[in-house]
Amino acid sequence: MKKVLIISAFAFGCFIMNTKVCAQGAAQKIGFVDTEVILKQLPEAQDADKRLKEIAAKFQDTIVRIQKDFSDKLEQYRKQESLMTPDAKKKEEESLKQLQQTVMQYQEEKFGNTGEIRRLQESFLNPIRDRILLTIKEVAKDEKFNFILDKVNPALLFADDKFDLTFKVLDKIRRTSK
Repeated sequence: MKKVLIISAFAFGCFIMNTKVCAQGAAQKIGFVDTEVILKQLPEAQDADKRLKEIAAKFQDTIVRIQKDFSDKLEQYRKQESLMTPDAKKKEEESLKQLQQTVMQYQEEKFGNTGEIRRLQESFLNPIRDRILLTIKEVAKDEKFNFILDKVNPALLFADDKFDLTFKVLDKIRRTSK
């Protein structure tokens, strides 16, 4: 919802600017790209995705193996639980708990938000994304576009510097805060 509002506000702002600029005689060119389509079409991105899937499959196999080990030990514990001494029960329960924590920790280390798969994905794809962004900027300048938006991820990929109001806003803030 927030993304829709941001895009709507940006589009409205562009419309207002376009109206103002058109009144002055110069039309603005706004374009968009679908970066997901571009990524899916590039062989190096396909190779990176394939490598990532292979690595993830190995990690998943390890998780399945550890979970099976845990299930087998848990089943064995349940079969022998009635014959065990309280100390042996406690020791086995702690061992099972530790093994369960190991599975969860491994899963988080490999597949979590800051896990190895995420880091590898970024290291594989960042150079490709940088190349795409550079090419978008080149095309925008060659084709004389003022703004380029991403169709999939609501983001401004290129903006002509002449529309950057950052320092005007800073200047006005500084003047009014004195």
